[in-house]
Amino acid sequence: MKNSTRLLLALLASASTAAFAAGSAPGFRIQLDTISRGYDGKTCWVHPRAGAIPGAVPSVVLTMQKLMLTGSDVFFALNEMRTDDLGKTWRGPTEHGETLGRRTEPGGVIVAACDFWPKWHAKSGRLLGIGHTVHYRDEKAIANHQRDTAWSVYDARRHTWTPWKTLAMPPDAKFFNAGAGCVQRVDLPDGDILLPVYYGAKDQPSRVAVLRCAFDGTTLRYVEQGNELAVDIARGLHEPSLASFGGRYFLTIRQDNTGYVTGSRDGLHFGPLQEWLWDDGTSLGSYNTQTHWVTHTDGLFLVYTRRGANNDHVFRHRAPLFIAQVDPRKLRVLRSTERVLVPERGARLGNFGVTEVSENETWVTVAEWMQTWGPNYVMPPDNKYGADNSVYAARILWDKPNRDWNRR
Repeated sequence: MKNSTRLLLALLASASTAAFAAGSAPGFRIQLDTISRGYDGKTCWVHPRAGAIPGAVPSVVLTMQKLMLTGSDVFFALNEMRTDDLGKTWRGPTEHGETLGRRTEPGGVIVAACDFWPKWHAKSGRLLGIGHTVHYRDEKAIANHQRDTAWSVYDARRHTWTPWKTLAMPPDAKFFNAGAGCVQRVDLPDGDILLPVYYGAKDQPSRVAVLRCAFDGTTLRYVEQGNELAVDIARGLHEPSLASFGGRYFLTIRQDNTGYVTGSRDGLHFGPLQEWLWDDGTSLGSYNTQTHWVTHTDGLFLVYTRRGANNDHVFRHRAPLFIAQVDPRKLRVLRSTERVLVPERGARLGNFGVTEVSENETWVTVAEWMQTWGPNYVMPPDNKYGADNSVYAARILWDKPNRDWNRR
């Protein structure tokens, strides 16, 4: 990492660490907006994640895609919704089938880009979305098929995306199944990108590492890889997300039985994994789903789902969606700070995104995922809890400005 980047992060560290030590974490209120609603019992919207284009009033571009309910992770073309007035009105959904849709490959194989996450890249002045690929045959995901990181660039004037491309990786067997789906990245001041990925050789459990990539506004390019993180458990590690706070980097990782966290000084080389715990040393209870970060100049927060919230009726306890402050020194969640971001209505909320919209607002976007237990996974339209595939923006409205909102 370049010396100028290290110096900037060191300067930010003293203020952020001091703020935590003084107990002056930022206050906020939560405004829950419904972007869309409606459920046909056959498909549902999933993976709503957004990127904010800076301006006097930021434009927020949200991507999401339809999921076929009678299957496992069967996705269709990415769609866009956009607001130019901070959520008062939304345009869309607009399908981008030609550029962000499915493609046909030989042998009856269909490939789709999915698990997409747009984020503003300040150095190039472009909105860059990153996800990964999935391959289907007869509308079923093909087991042990190659996976790649997929990316696309947004044209803010024409409201279009470039055709998705895949990130070229080193010719190593361990990258056979490698992707950056549902991950939170960090953009450095010099324009380089710290991109978490999970990967594995064919028929092998997944491992996690952070890549340093270059992006010139047109092409995303692999530069180097940090140390590998692994557990000796079936399926391994998945869906890592990265945050920068107080001159350090923090990585949260999904695993089937629990969630893990680790820290780093340079964003590439991380220490041993720790299970996510409350500050009293007991397990957080989050497992087999995503966790992501919310960062403010004066506080580090985790967004998560967990057991023990009167939610045994929810698939993998993936609702409600919580937010709580994290102690960045001990890497533990402060139980007394927990708040509900999005309440549960029977549907899972475990696949979501975080968007720093301005110095005053951070949004968490999520959809009610209308699958449950059973042979076809379909939640009935008349379910007693009330879920209707609503797409939400939980707006975190800060009491004081987040001075570093556009530096990550």
